[in-house]
Amino acid sequence: MTAPRLISVVDEGLGNSTYLLDLGDGRALVVDPERDVRRVRAEACALGLRIAFAAETHLHADFISGVQELAETEGAEVLAPEVGFRAFTQITLNDGDAVGFGRFVLRALATPGHSPEHLSYLLYDDDQLAGVFTGGSLMVGTAGRTDLVSAEMTVPLARAQYRSLQVLMELPDDTPVWPTHGAGSFCSAGTATERTTTIGKERRENPLLQVDGEDAFVAALLGSLGTFPDYFLRLGEVNREGPAVVGAPAGLAPLTAGKVRALIDQGAQVVDVRQPSDFAASHIPGSLSIALRPAFATWLGWLIDANRPVVFVRSVDQEPNDIVWAAANVGFDRLAGELSGGIAAWNRESKSAKLTFATAARVAKRSVGPTSLDIRQSWEFTAGHLAGAYNVELGNLSARVAELPAGPVVVMCGHGERAMSAASILARAGRRDIAVLNGSPSQLARAAQSTLHTGS
Repeated sequence: MTAPRLISVVDEGLGNSTYLLDLGDGRALVVDPERDVRRVRAEACALGLRIAFAAETHLHADFISGVQELAETEGAEVLAPEVGFRAFTQITLNDGDAVGFGRFVLRALATPGHSPEHLSYLLYDDDQLAGVFTGGSLMVGTAGRTDLVSAEMTVPLARAQYRSLQVLMELPDDTPVWPTHGAGSFCSAGTATERTTTIGKERRENPLLQVDGEDAFVAALLGSLGTFPDYFLRLGEVNREGPAVVGAPAGLAPLTAGKVRALIDQGAQVVDVRQPSDFAASHIPGSLSIALRPAFATWLGWLIDANRPVVFVRSVDQEPNDIVWAAANVGFDRLAGELSGGIAAWNRESKSAKLTFATAARVAKRSVGPTSLDIRQSWEFTAGHLAGAYNVELGNLSARVAELPAGPVVVMCGHGERAMSAASILARAGRRDIAVLNGSPSQLARAAQSTLHTGS
């Protein structure tokens, strides 16, 4: 049997894979699309395919689903679990239900755990099992987290996840596994970098499948969970109701510097998407630095208030619709616009602020020893950090600024983007004498001849 033509469209920032399956008759099936369907649509167009079907495995918490977008703009029929009913037209599926697409058949397999209604989809090609789309159930080296519904449901869903994985382990070892969530996704409980796997490999190597029994599995799964953005708690309901169709966005509305000042006075928040060095050199006082990069959508959703208008500041080489689609992917549809003319327009009329973006050598030479603030995730911090550094994850920093010692502070992450976001939060809270490390904690440790702690 020839392997089906299956294309994986990976969002490195959100850590998810959307799958495009060539059905062999000019049509295509898309599995678990994000709201930004530009890339999957382009892949289909390049192959001369019409997206006729859009299936999703569960109500997503980490991104706005694109099934409604494809239904409205491409005429795709939507396939989704009947449990957790969606308030828009769909073909609803339960355990064992099957849908045929010419030589292919998609059969639903109930795999609750990551969410109560979760389905995996067995793909048959001419009656031969070709693989399984596992969504947020079985992943590479791990399984989907179970704490996104409620605290009361976390353990029962973890037990359901254990049983679901046992069901999947009944498939042949050579069965390809196509998960939706993967490296970079906060829905994942692991850090593996591979995107696809096989049943046999997971049976042999997945740590959660090596433990002895359900109780041990639950303890191991829950013990591996890190923090997640609080917007996860609201996107499931948006997906259930059916998000508005974006279609072809017209970019960002241009706003004069005077209009931006007025909006700020009315409670608007300013997000500066330029690179950290540009933000450090000059920015609107009180603005938040979130560099436009693959992880932009996650940090936008995590750090800004969904109930307040958003004004963006960008560089001339940054595409406005990339900002619009990233915001749409995490549920931000009401964007006030952008500063027309960029930061130069602001500087002609108003005073800007600056931050220090310093090399490891420069930070190490400071005469007054600053507080070292490492804002990476706890698992990153544990893997290696500067001796004596404080660890406050970026997503929690706004609520914990008061915990930091007074005086100079140097903020660090892995490269500088998250650290600049943290520095902008500190500056907005009134902290002064802030330096952002242009580099990593290990570079600073070498420059200062200090100690890098690991495994603690």
